[in-house]
Amino acid sequence: MQWKPRNLRELGKIVCGDAEHFHYRTSKYITEFFEDCELDFIHRGETRAIWTAERIADALAMPHPNASIPPDSFVRIIQRVLDKGEAQDGDPDRAKALDAVNVVLTREGWRAFLDEDGIAQLRHIPTNTIAQQPSPHRALTAVEVERRDNLASYLDKCSEDELIEEVLLPLFRQLGFHRITAAGHKDKALEYGKDIWMKFTLPTLHVLYFGIQVKKGKLDSAGMTKTGSANVAEIHNQALMMLGHEIFDPETNSRVLVDHAFIVAGGEITKQARNWLGNKLDATKRSQIMFIDRDDILNLFTVTNLPLPKGALPPKPAFDDLDDDIPF
Repeated sequence: MQWKPRNLRELGKIVCGDAEHFHYRTSKYITEFFEDCELDFIHRGETRAIWTAERIADALAMPHPNASIPPDSFVRIIQRVLDKGEAQDGDPDRAKALDAVNVVLTREGWRAFLDEDGIAQLRHIPTNTIAQQPSPHRALTAVEVERRDNLASYLDKCSEDELIEEVLLPLFRQLGFHRITAAGHKDKALEYGKDIWMKFTLPTLHVLYFGIQVKKGKLDSAGMTKTGSANVAEIHNQALMMLGHEIFDPETNSRVLVDHAFIVAGGEITKQARNWLGNKLDATKRSQIMFIDRDDILNLFTVTNLPLPKGALPPKPAFDDLDDDIPF
């Protein structure tokens, strides 16, 4: 990643403390700053701000997955410079420091924000993706547990179209997929076994295409389909249609085949259903099928810090009747 020299200079001044709301760092403490960021940069008396800007450019030049995800070393620099432990007088919550950093970052298409733990995170403005995606399998905070419960209640009552439009599309955009297109359910003839198609660009700039088949309820292998469930045999036919039918990519003006298929269920995908489908598909197609069930949706949506759909927001507390003795 290459930044404009002006922005590197300004961020260099912020890091070494030649800017308001930031801790002033001498040569020794600049070296310690980069040590905290796991970078082997040693300041030996050079002009502080210029040298720091050059080291930030070195951090930006380190390997990274794609244009929407910066190197981890750069993310650590932003997190370190916005450490709440270095709050200055008049800026106890580091809001002013955050605004100053964002003036620089916004020019390069980024924006920093403090997460629920007060740790700085980077968001790529054009794609709305977070630089460091947290693990969906980590322990959730109390606030995240509440958000997860609200989303779970929403999944119980939403329609399949709402699941796609309000939950899955924002989620996949957040995870770095692009050209996400929902087939919708108004014209079934255009689906060919898929509700969504999208693509993902690898660091080598190769592109993979994904098709998604969405079912709102539970996916099982029962001989008789129950209310709120879908039978895996139906998914089998749709998966074959999805993998065998071409899609038109307007960006390349060409027709391409789907490389991988996601089967997404708003409920549980039973182990028996996964095994049945795996046995039905040949070895080639079996490697192309991936599953996302209710727990995966809830965990991914929660840890990526996406705003809840309107229908999942908790109701506002009702005001009690005003006491008669309150003067007006």
